[in-house]
Amino acid sequence: MPRSDIAVTDSLESLSILDEHGNLDRDLEPQLSKARLLELYRAMLLGRRFDERLLDLQRQGRIGTFPPIKGQEAAQMGAVFNLRPSDWFVPAFRETAAEIWRGRSLESIILYFNGFNEGGLVPEGRKDLPIAIPVGSQVLHAVGLGWAARYRQTDEIVMTFFGDGATSAGDFHEGLNFAAVYQTPVVFVCQNNQWAISVPVSRQTHTPTLAQKAHAYGMPGIRVDGNDVLAVYAAAAEAAERARSGGGPTLIECVTYRVMMHTTADDPKRYRSEEEVAQWQQRDPLPRFAAYLQQKGTATEPQLAEMETGVMEEIQAAVDAAEKRMGELGDPLAMFDHLYAEMPPQLEAQKSALARELADGGKEVDDE
Repeated sequence: MPRSDIAVTDSLESLSILDEHGNLDRDLEPQLSKARLLELYRAMLLGRRFDERLLDLQRQGRIGTFPPIKGQEAAQMGAVFNLRPSDWFVPAFRETAAEIWRGRSLESIILYFNGFNEGGLVPEGRKDLPIAIPVGSQVLHAVGLGWAARYRQTDEIVMTFFGDGATSAGDFHEGLNFAAVYQTPVVFVCQNNQWAISVPVSRQTHTPTLAQKAHAYGMPGIRVDGNDVLAVYAAAAEAAERARSGGGPTLIECVTYRVMMHTTADDPKRYRSEEEVAQWQQRDPLPRFAAYLQQKGTATEPQLAEMETGVMEEIQAAVDAAEKRMGELGDPLAMFDHLYAEMPPQLEAQKSALARELADGGKEVDDE
């Protein structure tokens, strides 16, 4: 048989609306109300300032290790801002700003990073999954939720977040393939922050983009400036509408940067240069968006300063409340709760044994 060409006609878009120099493409500018723009900015600001406060607390020994999000606020908020309360939100472990927007309290985050199980509890009725530590595992969970929504013929969509490192995991590829084959309403948001701990994205893939991997599975893919909240919002709005109307999944690659360490147990100076970090800091999404709001006449500098004051007061109140509550928590039996709808017999036995041991002053109980 002779060789023949197979025509592959997919094209890949790259989207930027507001660059780091303040240049705005007005034809692509999303039409968001003043109230919505201010909501979006405040959510980004809260995510940034809370992240900075968490780092202070960790350095003071008042919380444990955590993964900073600084620099990635636009990639998170521009996407999650499109979800309805009835939609599903499936995070990885670096989506703090998005989690807060979805209703997670600052207090619960502080408790969680202090090792209290109660801090990870998702309130009844909220369609959010807990954070996923195993890299890429949440992609499969999101696709399963999307399949359920399609099977039940609801208008729910699912949005899941992951980093560039997750695109090297099998779960990512299996999830995208299933989602495309069964046209599940899932928006895949890849926060390409350039580093999977100490492994650069260039050592994870030979393709020039991560977004083009969508085409191998037969779904739309788009690459956006992940530090441009307007571009992320526009791309995610299009993907959300496609998913909600039965058009299937989309992969969005948000090109951003992890300004801080992978976690507070990491030293990024061992594997990347300060010059690289400084270059990306010039593309910071927060001052970029603040300048846009002022140029647009949506907010004045005093108004943004007042918003900053309110954010800092909210954070301090959460720290005070969390530290007060820590003195009231710590029941070891709580570790057995919220894992299963119906606790399996072996865990029931373990819980009973631990309860007897605690009642006996900590002495080991012999079940024989």
